[in-house]
Amino acid sequence: MKKIIWIILILFSINNLGYSQSNFVIQNKKKTDKIHFKLINNLIIIPVEINGVELSFLLDTGVNKSIIFNFLNITDSLQIRDTETIFLRGLGEGEAIKALKSKNNISKVGDAINIHQELFAVFNPNLNFAPRLGTPLHGIIGNDLFKDFVVEINYTNKYIRLTDPNVYKYEKCNSCETLKMQFYKNKPYIYSKVTIKEKQIPVKLLIDSGGSDSLWLFEEDSLGIQISDKYFEDFLGHGLSGSVYGKRTIIEEFSIKKFTLKNVNVSFPNQTSLVYVKLHKERNGSVAGNVLKRFNLIIDYQNSLITFKKNKFFSDPFSYNKSGIELEQDGVRFVKQEDYDYSNIKFLGSNQKTSTSTIVLEKKYKLAVKPAFSIVELRKDSPAEKAGLLVGDVLLSINNKSTDRYNLQELMQMFFEDKKERIKLVVERGDSVLTFVFYLEDVFKQ
Repeated sequence: MKKIIWIILILFSINNLGYSQSNFVIQNKKKTDKIHFKLINNLIIIPVEINGVELSFLLDTGVNKSIIFNFLNITDSLQIRDTETIFLRGLGEGEAIKALKSKNNISKVGDAINIHQELFAVFNPNLNFAPRLGTPLHGIIGNDLFKDFVVEINYTNKYIRLTDPNVYKYEKCNSCETLKMQFYKNKPYIYSKVTIKEKQIPVKLLIDSGGSDSLWLFEEDSLGIQISDKYFEDFLGHGLSGSVYGKRTIIEEFSIKKFTLKNVNVSFPNQTSLVYVKLHKERNGSVAGNVLKRFNLIIDYQNSLITFKKNKFFSDPFSYNKSGIELEQDGVRFVKQEDYDYSNIKFLGSNQKTSTSTIVLEKKYKLAVKPAFSIVELRKDSPAEKAGLLVGDVLLSINNKSTDRYNLQELMQMFFEDKKERIKLVVERGDSVLTFVFYLEDVFKQ
């Protein structure tokens, strides 16, 4: 009979398990390797090979142990072994989920290899982040990788560099800021400052590269961490235990030593989503991908140091989804496309006066398989909801252009425009095709 263990998972990180004896080692003479990544919705997606199978993983500084999503039954091809059943409890408003703990797997990230990788395979078929990202995502990796290397994250050129700490050499950088990290349950925290209602407040934040938001803050009236008068209720993200909701607003400033960002997006998650997050009483929130991507980083767990150097994204204005629509890539749909038959060309003759010839191609049509984009979240009282759109509507076109010409991120970006953009959506609802028009609204400028 399999042993049953209950474990609390917080922000995708498993607590109280400590470090295992497994380690990554770089298999080349230079003891360093560069791995290119995809930056999708402020998240870093890297290639990871597990037991010879090539997969895509989220690189998450807030993760203690590596997790594989088993929605495709990939554990069969991975041949994971030495297993026991566990239950994980995570961020979100749902229940604990079943997982399989496995030891002694072979994991490779570039030239870095770990021959005793511990994995947690999650069995919930609904736990599939790929539709929300529009790209395959098979798992999450964090502390297992960070603890063994100095990790450079170059958001500008989209690569990470892993270097053995014994050979890594810091270069002098007058334009950088280096902070001491503190660790709680093997997760990294830094001290920074937020300015709310003209008051500068020191805060202790989790470094969370696995979050696509800018900042999360936890309300604390005694410290002055309070929600602005202008805010709206919104969907904040999808956690291991379900969806996370809360309030979105902006704060005047966020500072990391000499670096100051102004008019920064901030979210205040609902208390029901934070039951298993605030076990660390000193924590005031998280700094996530939409802030982190404005810097190139050097993360050194063994010396508890993190270095920030601002990059080309630093001055980009903060924005947010002004439509109220959250989309996901939900399967496929068939699209009718023109297809000319070059095997049946008709020549209609020449005009000697104009020196032109007339050739007619027989026009045919073919059905092409394209991604289907459907509405999965709809903010209450948002422009889209007021226009009459519903969860489950499948987008066919946006502003008179078929959605099959866009990927998920390109579609979502249209809802982040700063100006009061007119949006025309044609959607499929059941057997009906409906048209809706609305304007993007900036709550904070009304």
